[in-house]
Amino acid sequence: MRFIAKLASAFLRDESGATSIEYAIIAGSLSIVILMAVTGIGRTLNEWFVGVNDALK
Repeated sequence: MRFIAKLASAFLRDESGATSIEYAIIAGSLSIVILMAVTGIGRTLNEWFVGVNDALK
C-alpha cells in the first residue's frame, strides 16, 4: 500500500508533461491566428480579382 501512495505522490509532483501541453496550446493558438489571416487575405484578393475582372469586361 505504501508503494502505491509513493507512486501516486510522485505522479502528482511530476511536471514534465506541462511543457508539452503549453506548447500544444501555443501551436493551436498560432494555427487559429494564421487561419484567420489567410482567410482575410483570401477575401481581399478575391475582391481585387473580381474588380479587375469587372474592369476588363
